[in-house]
Amino acid sequence: MANNINPFEIKDCALIAIATGKRAQNLRELKEYLNTIGTDSIYYHFWGSSLRPRFDDPEYHNDFAIWAAHSLHDKFLAERLAVIDPTEFSELNDLRAEIIEIIEERLDEVDYPLWSKRDQQFEFIRSQIVIFNTERKVYSPEDFQKVVPEMSVGSIFYHFIDSRRRLSSSIDDFQNWLLNYGNDYEDLCLQIREIDPYFSTLSKLRSELAQLFTDYFRRRN
Repeated sequence: MANNINPFEIKDCALIAIATGKRAQNLRELKEYLNTIGTDSIYYHFWGSSLRPRFDDPEYHNDFAIWAAHSLHDKFLAERLAVIDPTEFSELNDLRAEIIEIIEERLDEVDYPLWSKRDQQFEFIRSQIVIFNTERKVYSPEDFQKVVPEMSVGSIFYHFIDSRRRLSSSIDDFQNWLLNYGNDYEDLCLQIREIDPYFSTLSKLRSELAQLFTDYFRRRN
């Protein structure tokens, strides 16, 4: 059966940030733009920080929470936005609805919406992914033990995070490929599925995946 399975082709990627021209200075404006902004912008503001240098407070994992904390100085709102895990939403529009609901609740709580300074407005950015072929391939599941530790963070992002948007099954590329082996690696897939990619860095995800593959095949052998 394995001879009929196409190899796992390792890709690398980068997220290109593209300005939309839309800016919000207060919470009400943010909500209005969120109603119509493209889902690629929602995606960027939750996942883009994974592939760009981080100089913000690591307590907040998405750009909406960071803006609420540092530009609006609304820690209550920032904390509510910070705990949103985008992996819990199968559709980006569902994620959009969750953000809007939290903002609406906060607007109902305050007498007037807080404003940011003109130079601290929330700028909506949309993303475009650029994919690179590394020419590297994996021919058997056991090979992941050696390959994963050597993968770039861009490859980890592409295969473990962006795949959830690409694949109709909303799973990562590792599980998707292992399913070609039927039930042979069902327990390995279950372990991979338990890893939450959002509240971590790409380098930590790489280490966690590498350790998972190493431990699994050590026990299996």
